[in-house]
Amino acid sequence: MSGGSAPAGPPPPDPVARTRHDLHAVAELLLAGPQYRRAGTIRLRVTPGGFGTIAEPQVRVDGGDLVTEGPRLPLSETTLQRLGEQAGLDVGAPAGVYADGSGARPEDPVAVDKAVAAALAGWLGTGDAALREFAPDQTPVLWPEHFDLGISLGEVNYGVSPGDAYLAEPYAYIGPWTPRQGEFWNAPFGAVRPAARFGGTAELVAFFEAGRAAAAG
Repeated sequence: MSGGSAPAGPPPPDPVARTRHDLHAVAELLLAGPQYRRAGTIRLRVTPGGFGTIAEPQVRVDGGDLVTEGPRLPLSETTLQRLGEQAGLDVGAPAGVYADGSGARPEDPVAVDKAVAAALAGWLGTGDAALREFAPDQTPVLWPEHFDLGISLGEVNYGVSPGDAYLAEPYAYIGPWTPRQGEFWNAPFGAVRPAARFGGTAELVAFFEAGRAAAAG
């Protein structure tokens, strides 16, 4: 739902970017893809310590581990295909649903840094709480295409991203379906604020409120 997407190609060498890339790949090939083929939806959700499916198969990421009904599987020193085989999953991204994505393949290696994963999960958790407070009647969705969490309200997208090709660091965004003009709108697709500028949930809610007012004005 956000403005950027991860380009296809080899995983980045930076540990933060690499972890973000690999979590994106896991979200696509081990969660959204199998869920889409079984339940017809690609929607994911934020869970304590990470993210997970909303339907069958019940799979989630908790920190640096893949959690299913069996043993926890470390997201390191392995491949997406091997993880899928160990978890009994039909490995692969949702076919024909969207054009962009992580560019990951089943044979790609996985090397998630647990500390980085915890930090990114914390940001997604803050975003989930802020979106639920901002729009209590909406359910935030973690979209596997761009690996961002968001809602749509009054033809405006609101959400958070762990970082992507547009901005490498975690950020919050507001994206009107129809472009707006003005000082508030500082991105090609709307407005962004780096996560480092928010002290907590209340400040993130205030940003969304300001965006709603700017979009209406």
